[in-house]
Amino acid sequence: MSTRPLQILIVLEDGIDSVPLEEALPPGTRSRVVFIADLGPTDFAAADPDNELLIVGSDGHSDRVLPLIEAAARQRPERPVVVVHTGSPNGFMQRAFDAGADDLITLPLPPAQLAFALEKAVARRRGNANPSSSTGTMITVLGPKGGTGKTLTTCNLAVALATSGQRTVVVDLDLQFGDIGLALGLQPERTIYDLAVAGGSLDGEKVDAFLAEHESGARALLAPLRPDQASAVQPAFLRSVFDVLRQGHDFVIVDTPPAFSPEVIAAIDSSSHLCVVGMLDALSLKDTKIGIETLQQMGYDPKDVTLVLNRADTNVGITQADVERLLGRRPDVLVPSERMIPRALTEGRTIVAAEPKSGPARAFAGLADMYVRAQTAVPADEAPVGGGRRRFAFFATGGA
Repeated sequence: MSTRPLQILIVLEDGIDSVPLEEALPPGTRSRVVFIADLGPTDFAAADPDNELLIVGSDGHSDRVLPLIEAAARQRPERPVVVVHTGSPNGFMQRAFDAGADDLITLPLPPAQLAFALEKAVARRRGNANPSSSTGTMITVLGPKGGTGKTLTTCNLAVALATSGQRTVVVDLDLQFGDIGLALGLQPERTIYDLAVAGGSLDGEKVDAFLAEHESGARALLAPLRPDQASAVQPAFLRSVFDVLRQGHDFVIVDTPPAFSPEVIAAIDSSSHLCVVGMLDALSLKDTKIGIETLQQMGYDPKDVTLVLNRADTNVGITQADVERLLGRRPDVLVPSERMIPRALTEGRTIVAAEPKSGPARAFAGLADMYVRAQTAVPADEAPVGGGRRRFAFFATGGA
């Protein structure tokens, strides 16, 4: 499936340099630059009527920018508006959001951070484009801290869904150190890297040839064999892959690395559901809280995020009440400890297959049933997680 270049209109005040912005845009996008001084809020749309993303550059607290943002949001509510702003965001940020801005990026930023911030904006636009073209449910499994059990959750969820008769595929998005193949006992003969460098358009038949088959009936698009191959897998390519997989499967489960990378952002915004995995220890819970707050900043309601607590019966001096107090909510699924889990992983087996009557197996089966019931109640293509307008601020001091 080919991806049409995203059309971006950049409207700047005289004090904003367009070169760093244009250089920071993701590959495969097309941009046009105009200056606010050359047009008014009523005629800027005529400057580029086909633009799909509007970037507005503001030098300080100019009163000329806010009317332009209001006009843009009013004329085309479905088109995201990203504001690039110099100086302190205090005061201006809320006014820009009230005017209709979706994202705000405060300059100066190092080139890599600026590129990352713009990639997030583009990823959200791509994720919202044509959501009805996908039919299967896509679940992205997240864990801000490594070692919490994301891969364990992904594999057991996928096998539980497959054994219940659901057409299920796993995508290993940990592009440098993915372990889905090892956890499922699959030989990585062809990986997502091989698909990315194969060239040509994508369709179901082509993508199917790169999927590994698990004995449960689940399929998997495995991570590259070497870390240096990760750079060949770009967000635009991933969005096309997700769309193709959702058209041919009931469930697409995406395993992710512990980072909000551009690839992970692309998966998040293509998803029907988000599943955050934490563990019962202070460091993991702290990172889980930060991860949920980051998703909230990106416009996701925490109530719509499924929270899985792994090793939930571990005696580390943290009670369930402590967990609820720290995270501000109860976990949706509690996965108890099980001595068989490390052995099953070593053997390339899931606990739902190795010990189906164990506590963890029942927990993962319950998680699968939760998603099946949700799919029956609300079709995935009618209520994507990535839908709707959202607000995200990116500052020089950091970002998600």
